[in-house]
Amino acid sequence: MSNETPTGTDNTLKTVIHVEDVEPHEVAPGILRRELPATSYARGWLIDFAAGTEWPEIDEHDTEERYFVISGEVIDGGERHGPGTYVIFAPGSKHRPRTETGARMLGISLMDA
Repeated sequence: MSNETPTGTDNTLKTVIHVEDVEPHEVAPGILRRELPATSYARGWLIDFAAGTEWPEIDEHDTEERYFVISGEVIDGGERHGPGTYVIFAPGSKHRPRTETGARMLGISLMDA
């Protein structure tokens, strides 16, 4: 992780990383998660699903969660979401994503206000 600092600006206002530099951890066989830098407002993550995998448990949300499908196809709540799909879950919602083809998604979980 690095901070870019244009001349004369505060380097604490911007964080720049390359997601492939973030060490992934295995959530379940075939599912890798990279925890991206967080703030007191939100946390980000990148998840790679191998073909034929499903999130290991029902994901319940105390706060809003959003994800963007970068590649592959995510099946969530009986709906298929392909590349370019942006999904928003309200507080109190729950889901259990899975994939038949494999997928990569970038997500943001908002923190309590």
